[in-house]
Amino acid sequence: MDFEQLVKDYQSRVTNALECWLPGTSTHPQKLHEAMRYSAISNGKFMRPLLVYATGDTLGTAREELDGIACAVEIIHAYSLIHDDLPVMDNDDLRRGKATCHIQFDEATAILAGDALQALAFYVVAHDKKLRVDAETRVKMIDVLSLSCGSRGMAGGQVIDLMSVGKTLNTAQLEDMHIHKTGALIRASVLLSAYTASDISSTVLDKLDHYSKCVGLAFQIRDDILDVEGETEVIGKNQGADTALNKPTYPALLGMDGAKARAQELHEEAMESLCMLDQKADPLRLTSKYIVERKS
Repeated sequence: MDFEQLVKDYQSRVTNALECWLPGTSTHPQKLHEAMRYSAISNGKFMRPLLVYATGDTLGTAREELDGIACAVEIIHAYSLIHDDLPVMDNDDLRRGKATCHIQFDEATAILAGDALQALAFYVVAHDKKLRVDAETRVKMIDVLSLSCGSRGMAGGQVIDLMSVGKTLNTAQLEDMHIHKTGALIRASVLLSAYTASDISSTVLDKLDHYSKCVGLAFQIRDDILDVEGETEVIGKNQGADTALNKPTYPALLGMDGAKARAQELHEEAMESLCMLDQKADPLRLTSKYIVERKS
């Protein structure tokens, strides 16, 4: 399997979906829609859409049925980045290789762009006509997405993150923070896609859910590693930003070798979760490998 080409195919699909669902820059109010598109359609890794499509390919769901879900999780991710970068949060001026939303526009517009993107994600899941699931399943998807980005998911994790600045966390506390902040939406990406397969067994669903928990945590560990070892021009954000803010990270807690070893352990655990699935699950296997080896 040509994983590089597969990723390009996935990225192309979600970019097209974003182009369709995001209001155009000529739509009133223009400035808000400019900011939304500026942040959502950019040089992102599209990791969450990648997981949506890889899960769908594993289960035999047509990719066109997954476009809306992939778009929704990426829109939620884009909103979270806008808010994370604000002066009151991480105060970053660079994201995905360009000025952050509040620098390019202004703080008020950035906050409102994030708010509008979050609302749009649920609109997409509710209205996507290509998503061929019954009403009960669609409601279940909205439920999963809302929990993943709320106080018991991403927003809660961000609060824990802000409260942990300057503190030393143990491994369990650090993992708890990132299971919420980063892992919840990654987990939702896999589950939303899995719900499109009406005949999926509870066993397979549980295995995919465990896979998603492992890769979500591995993704964050790799982010922490790149904050130390990465280059600003490659990772698209300021290298050393977490260190400068005195945030608790895996390299700080485990050492660089320990952090890399933990990421590899999680990758192997993710692979074990897929053992009962045949070669159709290779996109998920390769995605996990990519997560622990990525350079950006």
